[in-house]
Amino acid sequence: MSKGKSILFGVAVGSAVGVIATLLTTPSSGKQIRSRVKEQTYDWRDVLDSLKFDGLRLKDQLAETSREGASMMKNLTAEMKRSIDEWKKTVEPHKENIQDYIEQIEASLKELEEKVKQD
Repeated sequence: MSKGKSILFGVAVGSAVGVIATLLTTPSSGKQIRSRVKEQTYDWRDVLDSLKFDGLRLKDQLAETSREGASMMKNLTAEMKRSIDEWKKTVEPHKENIQDYIEQIEASLKELEEKVKQD
């Protein structure tokens, strides 16, 4: 059973128990009891209608939030892809120079290591 149905079932059972307890413990006349039960029935009906309305509204809000989140993720993914492509285009012409600099740095480090070993 879903949580929403469980809550509604619990409210209905609780209401029935409350009505029975009221009927058994009240020193009122039958007419008064029927009147109160009728009023409580209307009150509980209003509460259940309110819960149903709020549940439907929450469901709609969750669906809308989900749609917006999916759209945002799609846009973010596309934007990140464009940024990476632009970065690749910017770096590609300098790739050889960067590799040359890295090789020069490695060579300098090796020279320094050899000098340190000799000293």
